[in-house]
Amino acid sequence: MITIHFIANNDPAAQGSALVKSKTGKSLMQAAHAAGVDGIAADCGGSLTCATCHVMVREPWASQLPPANADELGMLDFTALPRQPGSRLACQIQLTSALDGLTVDLPASQY
Repeated sequence: MITIHFIANNDPAAQGSALVKSKTGKSLMQAAHAAGVDGIAADCGGSLTCATCHVMVREPWASQLPPANADELGMLDFTALPRQPGSRLACQIQLTSALDGLTVDLPASQY
């Protein structure tokens, strides 16, 4: 099991922030959805056809992830919050033991 920190409104104490334990091998979106994290809509269920699982991955984690592919980069153009440093789609981040402690910021809205 690894630990993931979902931060709402740039404040770990804010309503909507969550500390989630997850098995590896899942996507970040799947872990958030299974834990009922507010702020990850995941309308397409992870099929990379929407942008409602947008997160901003904090360093040092962002630089440890594989680069986003062209499809993910294209979908990031459709996020409700403009793309920022570390912007990724949670459905495209596969959880590994190396990501234990991963911290991501949630946008104010996915719509």
